Amino acid sequence: MALKERDEFSGQMTTGHEWNGIKELNTPVPRLLWAFLTIMGLFAIGWTVLMPSWPGVSGYFRGLLGVDQHQAVRQSLAEADIARAGWSERLVNEDFATLAEDDAIMTVVRHTGPALFGDNCAGCHGYDAGGNPGYPNIAEAPMMWGGDLDTVAETIRVGINSTHPETRYGQMLAFGRDQMLGSAEISALADYLVSLQGEKVLSAEETESAKTLFADNCAGCHGEDGMGMVETGAPNLTDAFWTYGDDRSAIRHSIYDGRQGTMPSWEGRLSQTQIRLLALYVMDLRGSTP
Repeated sequence: MALKERDEFSGQMTTGHEWNGIKELNTPVPRLLWAFLTIMGLFAIGWTVLMPSWPGVSGYFRGLLGVDQHQAVRQSLAEADIARAGWSERLVNEDFATLAEDDAIMTVVRHTGPALFGDNCAGCHGYDAGGNPGYPNIAEAPMMWGGDLDTVAETIRVGINSTHPETRYGQMLAFGRDQMLGSAEISALADYLVSLQGEKVLSAEETESAKTLFADNCAGCHGEDGMGMVETGAPNLTDAFWTYGDDRSAIRHSIYDGRQGTMPSWEGRLSQTQIRLLALYVMDLRGSTP
């Protein structure tokens, strides 16, 4: 190692190290950096002493200030419970007609409902409640089990074809798979249902024959006019809202293989307050509440 010397250009002493003619200067660390490091070191020591920091065998050092984020969260939740106690109790104890007419309650519903619906219902029905393939449009389509608030809340509570002991049951028979109707009859029914939507696909004679098929096999659930029955949960077959598709192929498939949609029961997963709030929110989306 070369002896230390003063660099003729910078005036700094060298360290005595040299690589391929390049000499290392013995440049001191800037005072600003020393000050920054000192301040950060003191801050780290102070934070470690004052705030929760080092883990131990049976816990952790809680700091001289005794800050506890778990307690802070618990306190925040308790304050939130107190803040919503008034309207949450009303949602449980008052009838829907009164709640739907109350501007303060409906403001809460409109602020709280989107997140509650998004977390629990949007996966099937879509965030706008407009439905997805295999899941009904509950923002616009006729409610298959009835569209009053009490019925909607009950459907949310017990579900459809769910494991709840009080669930609503609804199933469309597999007329083709179970050999109750032949292929020609199923095709005629599919054409008839397409014609109910205004598309001319059958002659007058074929229409009368298909009407008889419909009356014998479908009207018991869907009604003689095909407009659905809330008693059976059967959908309206004359409107534009089709859960599984409204083209002839999809309709024929439904007749042939049947359908059995499932909606889970939300009792036990959601509180009574949340279920009733969801009912109000859904009906508000439909324009059925003030």
